[in-house]
Amino acid sequence: MTWMIDADGVRIRRVRVGDLENNVYVVACAVTGAAVLVDASFEADRIVEACSDVSVEQVLVTHGHFDHVAAAAEVRTALDVPVRLHPADLRADICELPVDGHLADGELVRVGELGVRVVHTPGHTPGSVCFLVGSHAITGDTLFPGGPGATRWDYSSFDQVIESIRSRLFTLGDGTGVYPGHGDAMTTIGDERPDLQEWIDRGW
Repeated sequence: MTWMIDADGVRIRRVRVGDLENNVYVVACAVTGAAVLVDASFEADRIVEACSDVSVEQVLVTHGHFDHVAAAAEVRTALDVPVRLHPADLRADICELPVDGHLADGELVRVGELGVRVVHTPGHTPGSVCFLVGSHAITGDTLFPGGPGATRWDYSSFDQVIESIRSRLFTLGDGTGVYPGHGDAMTTIGDERPDLQEWIDRGW
């Protein structure tokens, strides 16, 4: 198995699963082999196989939508690790999966010699978070190439997701890689920042 990113001590592997082309990410410390798994979406067997060369310590969830946690219970059992989610998605009854711990804005999750920063980015859901490690941002359904994630639910807010992107993500360096929750395309903060006003004007 290959790594999509293998530089500066950070290794990131992407596995695309399910009919919605969900992206599951393995983030590992190149020195120690410690890792976290982001979004155990579907196809638990493929996810577990993608973790076979590292030591996964936690499953971190970007948000509580079913397509991002559908395989989490099975993966949790297979890898014997906790699953953690921002509590706002539990309070909003978005996620029915029992979790083992909560994620807090600004928390630094230690992964071997790496630190994975939790950034609360509400809008797509109240508890949406992104994960920052080095010059890489795993953005779930908050930010995609070409704009923010969908806000069609009663608990979602377009204005809020725009503010999260503006104040929490677009403060990052231009070269920061953006790894979204679905699809093949990736982007950078520098490529997306100039289009913010266009997204606001179109309303989605």
